[in-house]
Amino acid sequence: MKKTTVTLAFDEDKLSALEFSLKKEGSSVQARLEETLGQLYERTVPDAVREYLDSRAVPAPRPRRPRPAPRERPSPSGSEGGA
Repeated sequence: MKKTTVTLAFDEDKLSALEFSLKKEGSSVQARLEETLGQLYERTVPDAVREYLDSRAVPAPRPRRPRPAPRERPSPSGSEGGA
């Protein structure tokens, strides 16, 4: 799905303190807001609407893994002792 940007106003000093505290926890304001917005969406938007939107979403293409190079096989007339 296409992403959009949400902008909101928040006290600069409080935001700095929040970023500092979340960084200690290994998180960020961005990550926590995305998580919270996702939870709000799931609680608020009816299941049928979410299912419809999910059905319209085009799955992202899966990255292709490179094929391994073919292995060389020993020749049948190898260096094994013969008569």
